[in-house]
Amino acid sequence: MLNVLQVCSDTNIGGAGKCILTYLKHCDKKSFNVAVVLPANSLLKPKVEALGFKVIEVSAMADKSLDLSAIKKLLSVFREFRPHIVHTHGSMSARIAARLFGAKVVFTRHTVYPPPLGLTKAPGKIVSSIANNLTADKIIAVAEAAKENLTAIGVSEKKIEIILNGVESMCPISPEDLEKLKSQYGITEGTKSCAIIARLDEIKGHRYFIEAAQKLKSQNIPAKFFIAGTGPMEASIKKQISDLGLQDTVIMLGFLDNVEPLLNLIDVQCNCSTTEATSLSLLEGMSLSKPAVVSSAGGNPAVISDGKNGFVTPVGDSEKLAERLKTLFTDSQLYDEMSKASKEIFNLKFTSQMYAKSIENIYFSLGGKQNG
Repeated sequence: MLNVLQVCSDTNIGGAGKCILTYLKHCDKKSFNVAVVLPANSLLKPKVEALGFKVIEVSAMADKSLDLSAIKKLLSVFREFRPHIVHTHGSMSARIAARLFGAKVVFTRHTVYPPPLGLTKAPGKIVSSIANNLTADKIIAVAEAAKENLTAIGVSEKKIEIILNGVESMCPISPEDLEKLKSQYGITEGTKSCAIIARLDEIKGHRYFIEAAQKLKSQNIPAKFFIAGTGPMEASIKKQISDLGLQDTVIMLGFLDNVEPLLNLIDVQCNCSTTEATSLSLLEGMSLSKPAVVSSAGGNPAVISDGKNGFVTPVGDSEKLAERLKTLFTDSQLYDEMSKASKEIFNLKFTSQMYAKSIENIYFSLGGKQNG
């Protein structure tokens, strides 16, 4: 049995935390003894413990990739737990400590951001190359774009493996509950609906979503546009909705601990990001046969195949977004075809079980075995 420590520096539950939880739900407990290292007071702790896994808290590294004060504390944890593999999620401190301890190191790159220019040219690229290549045996990129970001800063392509995220399949709600939701939000016969589920941040492109809502309203297309999430752009998003007179069309839902009812309610999901890795909410929607209209940013095209299970539009193009939404709202045959394809592609590529197995194949390769 291999001892594995998952290390996450996040105090909130973001994409990395959700991926850890997905893995834990389906990990091979006969082959791996897994525990999770978190900063003190992380919101992830009770969820990990609820799954029956040990949490080791460290009074450092909170929301920091590199925290020099954390290295000694992490090293102490590693000496006690004696991991064969340390899998880090955004913690350079843990990668350094794992190297000092002598464990194999896996690092997951959960984000897709163009690297700073200083890291793509010498001498910054040389320093980055040495730091990343020496502190990881394997690097998991959650999208092709994430891999490109890594190679641009000198990471060896041989160390990188692309593993797309996986999620738990959402459950359909009863027809009675669905009708209650439609009544609650004023969705009458013939009215379509779509949603963007993302933190309210500039990079998530909510303004393009709202602009598309305005365009379709001006064309008398009956539709509701839902925004789920919280964040720093909340006030400006509310102002845009008000300025455009869309209070009856765009509905802000705030943070949703459970997105399953919303995903059941809507016809189409949207992702308007200017940068994106692999959107977990898009995958959850696909599990319920929901097609999507997305921007071409980052990993979106790896999830939504243009013309098959949705449409891919240029980043920042609200005109094209509105056009594609209109097509899905008005062409019932095409919608049914894309709905069916969404579920098929999810089952083929994005289940939580597939994700966990792919992660463990990395572990087995580092431990000298292979998952059959």
